[in-house]
Formats: sequence, structure tokens, C-alpha cells
Amino acid sequence: MKVACIQMDVLQCRKQENLEKALYMALKAVKKGAELIVFPEVFSTGFCYENLSHAAESLPSPTLENLACFSEANDCIILGSIIQKDSGEACTEDCGEFGGEGGMEDRGGDSGKKGSKKGEKGSSAKEKEIPESKDSTERKNSALYYNLGFCFESGTLAGTYRKTHPFKAENGYFSKGGSIEPISLKKQNLKIGFEICYELRFPEVARKLSLAGADLLVTTAAFPNPRAEHWKTLAKARAIENQIPHIACNRVGSAPDCTYFGNSMIIDAWGEVKADAGSKECAIVCDLDLAGKDEIRKAIPVFEDRRIELY
Repeated sequence: MKVACIQMDVLQCRKQENLEKALYMALKAVKKGAELIVFPEVFSTGFCYENLSHAAESLPSPTLENLACFSEANDCIILGSIIQKDSGEACTEDCGEFGGEGGMEDRGGDSGKKGSKKGEKGSSAKEKEIPESKDSTERKNSALYYNLGFCFESGTLAGTYRKTHPFKAENGYFSKGGSIEPISLKKQNLKIGFEICYELRFPEVARKLSLAGADLLVTTAAFPNPRAEHWKTLAKARAIENQIPHIACNRVGSAPDCTYFGNSMIIDAWGEVKADAGSKECAIVCDLDLAGKDEIRKAIPVFEDRRIELY
């Protein structure tokens, strides 16, 4: 399967501009044959805590509707995450209805400085505490906000995933998801294990997804400077220890108080990096052998040799 990472600079709180750029870059990937496309974490807004009510969308979401149209028109799979607002009435844990480590270390996931028209085919530092905003007060009083992962297959919402491990101050803005299960694609007969940013540091997440039958691991992220070596090591480790292909999609550019290094990677089940996006805004596309994991698991039977009675 040809897969792609859209490594983009996310403009803070500028939803429409980010969406248009993401779809433009995704189209370029489709033209190179990409069948599965991954966007970075909260790609449409960044960690827009200063205007959370504007950044967040209730379901059905206008941003997701645009992505659904693109996915249908180009017969492709799209994954990423957005900020979701849930009043508690319209959405259950599955979030099924339809028609950073993130920011900085204190803005979202794990950070650097502590502290087309619809349907159109074409188109090192000190930690800082983020003061509670009016939007944060609103969240506590009337609504829940989630870092919502999504997956579309040929225009259909195949599944969603609410980030279960918010990072540090992200906990002051986002509620935690309560379920870790693969997303099943009917058309491709494929199970995708989906995790978001900081969750890359929890081997239990990827292992649970692998034990549940995931064929492919996808991590959408906003992993910042100065932790590039952590990112590279952890992304490869999750592939090697679970003997599963891994698409790890990061962002570049800057937020108000941190910068991002990129290094989005497409990794096979042996742990070999097939493509690395480096530090610039770009889309990487690569053929990924999804069946190779079966031979690797036969050669090195890690899953068969697990001593589950001991751990």
C-alpha cells in the first residue's frame, strides 16, 4: 500500500488556511499514488488554547466534512486529529455520527520548550504554566473538549479515537478518552492502531493495539524540539517490538512558544525507516509492505513467547 505523511507547518488558530494547505498537500500525495494519508496532530488549529471555542468543533464537524469529501473524491484513507467540543448530548465514546505529545510541553502533548472547496478534487527552556483562559472556564462549566483522532475510508468515517493520555497542561483543557481499540476499515479489510503524540512514550498502547489485531500503527503528533532523538528512537521501537509497520507523522514550524523538528517517518515491520521527511514542510510517499509482519513474526516469535503469567 502506498502511504503518505503530510508534514506541515500548522498556523496557530488559523483553521481555514491550515485546512486548505493540508488538502493541497494531500492532493499532491494522491497524485503520487498515496492510498493512505496521515496529517499531524490537531493539524487544522494547533493547540489553540487562547481561542478554544473557535478551534473546537462539534460533530458533525465542518472540517471533517471537508475531509470526508476529499477522501471520497480521491478514494483514499485519511487520518489525523482535531479539537472536538462535546456538549455531552451528541456524542458517545465512539463519536460515530457523521452526515502532542502535542503543542508545547505545557500547551499540549510533549513539547520543546518546557513550559478546496467542499468535495473538490483539487484542491531548551523553562516550563511555563498556561493561565486559565475564558475558554477553559467554559469547558469546565458547559462542555468537554477532546483531542479527537479520526479515520476516513473513501468518504466514510471508519472510526474515531479520543486521546487517552493528554500531556501535562493539556489535562487542563482536554478530557481523556476511555478506549483503546484498532479502527477497522471495511473496504481495505485492514485494522489500524491509532495513537496520538505523547502516547508514543507508552509501549502499552501500541502493544494493546497489536494484540487486538492491528495491521498497521499510525501516530499523529506535534513532537517539538529538543526531543528529535526521542521521537526517532520511540517511533522505531514501537515498530520493532510489535513487528508492525508504523507511520509516524509529525509537524514542522513553530507555535507561540516552541518549535517543531518534523522527521515524519514511514517505518516497516522490521524497524527500517523507508522514508524520513527531514525538517521541511513536505509530503512523503512510500510503498509499505503490510503483509511483511507475518513473516517477521514467524522468524522471531515474540508474541508466541510472551510470558503473560509473569507480566
